[in-house]
Amino acid sequence: MRTLVLWDIDHTLINAGGLSSEIYGTVFHRLIGRPPEKIAAMAGRTDLAITTETFRHNGIEPTDDLTSSFTTALAEAFTARQDEFADRGHVLPGARAALKALAARTDVIQSALTGNMRPIAVCKLAAFALIDFFDLDAGAYGLDGIERPPLVKLAQQRATAKYGDEFTASNTVLIGDTPHDVRAGHEGGAHVVAVATGATPASDLRLSGAEVVLPDLADTPTVVRAILRA
Repeated sequence: MRTLVLWDIDHTLINAGGLSSEIYGTVFHRLIGRPPEKIAAMAGRTDLAITTETFRHNGIEPTDDLTSSFTTALAEAFTARQDEFADRGHVLPGARAALKALAARTDVIQSALTGNMRPIAVCKLAAFALIDFFDLDAGAYGLDGIERPPLVKLAQQRATAKYGDEFTASNTVLIGDTPHDVRAGHEGGAHVVAVATGATPASDLRLSGAEVVLPDLADTPTVVRAILRA
């Protein structure tokens, strides 16, 4: 039986150096004609949720047309500034080695379960030369829904359609750094390995119910064991 391993991206695999919120603000200013007073919290949330809430924070009704225009412009802006990610951000310790170790296994399929819309996920993973470790067709992304838990089932369906294996909670593992990731796994149907590489301390990740909590991804054998045993 193969295991579907679904990775969060920001603060789990990479630190984008603050560029994401900067790009959000730039696109908002360009499309709306004024700088945003507030950008919605991003950690553990989908781009669709962040965009919708950012509009509401700034007194704007998030119509379908406006949301579509904004997310299209957002994807284009991220792609245009892709080279800046490697300059301003970095891959988190052990992330590349963990991805490489799992990619070498025939019993693992690696994809993304991220709040980033797919073009932004591609941008970030390509910027840090991580994209070749992923089958992104088997993942789910930030325009697939407002909430993260349903994205797990969607990724499982996509992986099943491509590979023919049935992916359920018994053979799906989600790795992330926030309580949102933990909730997505538990409500969506996946085991969770949480890493304390973001803003949430290990103690809070344990309280949120993560089956396994690691300080980071630096110890490759431990990371691989935790994922495959989860």
